[in-house]
Amino acid sequence: MARILIIDNEPHRLRALTSVMEQDSPAVVHAASLEDARRTLTTNRYDAVITNATLPDGSALEVLNEARRADPQVAVILVTAADATVTNAESMRTGVFDILTEPFTPEKVRSVVQRACAHTTLQREITCLKATVRRLDETAEILSKLLPLLGVREQVLQTASTTVPVLIMGERGSGTELVARAIHQRGPRAGKPFRVVNCASLVSSLREKDLFEHDPESGDGASVLESAREGTLFLDRVEELSLSTQERLTRWLSDAKSARLRSHNSDDSEVRILAATHQDLRAQVKQGLFRDDLHEALGAVSIAIPPLRQHPSDIAALCELFLQQMAGDFNLPKRRLSVQALARLQAYNFPGNIRELKNLIERAVILVPDEQIGPEHFPVVEAASGSARAAIGNGDVADLSWVESLPPSFDLRNLLSTVEKTLIERTLQATRGAQAEAARRLGLSRSDLSYKLLKYELRKETPPAPRGKHPVVSRA
Repeated sequence: MARILIIDNEPHRLRALTSVMEQDSPAVVHAASLEDARRTLTTNRYDAVITNATLPDGSALEVLNEARRADPQVAVILVTAADATVTNAESMRTGVFDILTEPFTPEKVRSVVQRACAHTTLQREITCLKATVRRLDETAEILSKLLPLLGVREQVLQTASTTVPVLIMGERGSGTELVARAIHQRGPRAGKPFRVVNCASLVSSLREKDLFEHDPESGDGASVLESAREGTLFLDRVEELSLSTQERLTRWLSDAKSARLRSHNSDDSEVRILAATHQDLRAQVKQGLFRDDLHEALGAVSIAIPPLRQHPSDIAALCELFLQQMAGDFNLPKRRLSVQALARLQAYNFPGNIRELKNLIERAVILVPDEQIGPEHFPVVEAASGSARAAIGNGDVADLSWVESLPPSFDLRNLLSTVEKTLIERTLQATRGAQAEAARRLGLSRSDLSYKLLKYELRKETPPAPRGKHPVVSRA
C-alpha cells in the first residue's frame, strides 16, 4: 500500500487531493507548512510527495531538498497555477518528477501519482540491486585476497569451471564456506542460487528428507536440491548426516553423474554439490560412521585448508583485510593495529581459526574509539593462553585457584582447547609417545585420542620433557 504525503495550506485543494488519493491509498498524510513537512519526512517513509508551489514558510524547491535528503528515491509532484511557467521549468530542472497544473481532473491526479509511486519503487529496487552488486564485488575482492593467504587459490580456480563435487576439509572457522563461495562465484554458476545447509542442524531440527522432498523454507514446496537448481548446494559439516541420508545422497550423486555421462556434457540445470567437513572422514569411514562410497563421490576432488596457527605470518595481512572491510561495513574510520597488538595476535594459538580472528578484530573496531588498536584491547587472548600455561606449568591440575585471575569475560572454548592440548602433549611426553598408555592415563579411547591428535596436529611421537622442568604450552 502506497504512502502519500500532501503538503498544502489551502483547505479546498487539500480536500480535493485527499479525496482522490484515498480512493487508491488510505495512507495519506497531510502537512500545512515546510516545517511540518520536514518533521514528517524525517520520521516516515513515503512513496510520493505532493506539494504546493508556495507555502507560508518556504517554497516547493525547499520541500524537494528536504524530501531528497530524507529519501533520495522518493518522487516529488509539484502543484502550480496555470500561469506559473517559469516556476514549472525551474522545478523540472531541479528534479521534480511531474507537475499538476490547476485546474486538474481526478483522473489526471490519479495517473500522475500512480506513475510517481511506480518510479519510487523502481528507484529503490535499482538502489538495492546496486548495493547487492557492490557487496558481491566487495566479497569477491575479499575472497581474491583471502584465497592466497589460505594457500588454495590455484585449487579454487582449477575446480570452479567444473561440475564435479568438491570436498573442502578444514577445522571450524578455517574458512570452508568462504572457499565454497569462491568456487561458486568463479564458475559458470555465479549469479545462480548458492544454498547452504548445515548438516548438524538438519539432523537435530529439520527433516533430512527435505533435502530430496518438500522443504518448508522454499515457499513453493520444492526440495532443498530443487531450490538450488542451476546453482550450488553447500553441505557444511557433511559428516553429521545420518547413514540413511548418506545412502540416499550417494544414490542421487550417482544418478546425476550417469545423466551427465549419457548427455556427454555438463548440465548446468543440475545442482553442483560442495561439501565441507571438520573431521577426518577416512577415520569416520573406518569406524563405520561415514559411507565409503559417499566419501569417494564427494572427495574425488578435495581442498585442504590449513589452520591459522600453521601460517601465523599471514595474520597481519588478514587483520588488514578485516580492518578495511569493517570500516566500510560499519561506516567508521579505518582502524590500525599497533605493533604490540599484532605481536599478541601472532603469538596466539587461534583454535577458532580465521573466524575467531575476525570476531576479535570486529569487537575491537566497534568498541575502541581510537584510531589505533592496542594489545590491551585483546585481553581475552592473553588471559586464555596465559592462565592455561600457568595451570599446567605449576604441575597441579586440580588447583583451580588461577580461575580467580580470569577477566570477567573470556573465551571459554579457547581456554578449554588450550588446556586439553597441553594435557595431551604432556601425557605423551610422559609416556614417550606411547599412545595406548597415554589414552589410558587420560581416560580416552584410542580412537578419541587419535581424533584429538589430528585436531591439535600433535606429533605422533612427542619427546620426553627434560627432567625437573615442566612442559611449556606450544604456541605453534
